[in-house]
Amino acid sequence: MSIAESNPSIGLTTISRTVASLAVGVVHTLERAVVGEGRVRTARGNAWEAVCADRARADKRAELDRLVAELTAARAVSAHRQREHQPVG
Repeated sequence: MSIAESNPSIGLTTISRTVASLAVGVVHTLERAVVGEGRVRTARGNAWEAVCADRARADKRAELDRLVAELTAARAVSAHRQREHQPVG
């Protein structure tokens, strides 16, 4: 006779998964109750926020590039004027 049984035992990983699943459910329910149904974060909302943040960074980078170009051009003009007004010889 075989003593081995086919009943699965409840292990530490099963308990951990159960606790994690319950915690996610509680957090999800709490979020809906606190912030409201319309303001619950979703993957689509997170993606849109990331797109908006990328666009804002690109706009700031373009503005900084424009300012650097203006300063470089102004410095070049200033250097050219100084060379024109220096006495020769």
